[in-house]
Amino acid sequence: MFGLFKKKSEKEKLRSQYEKLLKEAHSLSTTNRKMSDQKAFEADEIMKKIEKLP
Repeated sequence: MFGLFKKKSEKEKLRSQYEKLLKEAHSLSTTNRKMSDQKAFEADEIMKKIEKLP
C-alpha cells in the first residue's frame, strides 16, 4: 500500500520497455521476421543502457 505512489526508477522503466519490446519481437517472429529483428535490436540497445546504469 505504501508503494502505491512510489515512482519507478530509470532502471525499472527501461526494464519494462525491454520486456515489452521482447514480447513484440516474439509475436512478430511468426509473421514479419524483419520487424521482429528490429524489435530485438531495440531491446538489445535498451539492455545495454540498463547495464551502464549503477
